[in-house]
Amino acid sequence: MKATKIIYYATTGLMSLAMLFSTYAYLTKPELKEAFQHLGFPDYFRIELAIAKGLAAIALWIPVRLLKAFAYIGLTINLVSAAVAHIAVGDPIGAVMYPVIILAILITSYVTYSKKATAEKLF
Repeated sequence: MKATKIIYYATTGLMSLAMLFSTYAYLTKPELKEAFQHLGFPDYFRIELAIAKGLAAIALWIPVRLLKAFAYIGLTINLVSAAVAHIAVGDPIGAVMYPVIILAILITSYVTYSKKATAEKLF
């Protein structure tokens, strides 16, 4: 159980940091505005996505199961869509792999959260 908690807190912390960094970068970096144009997305989507990622980063830490579930689902959809978008425009493999790696961290966070929550219910 101790290892599960450590992995949960580490991966959830990494996810939150990654999403908060994305939020900041999406709102302040001109090169990300260009990246969204390159992918064919309108500029307002960048702002909406920044807000959603920031809220999800916070929701991962709030002890309300439904809120956490929405955060995990939303981030999963976002990361899968990011990989698909990069593939669709023919970006290099590195651009495709970044969201896939972050998705792996998210999945690890979710799996360990589920194990932790189940174990805490039993005792």
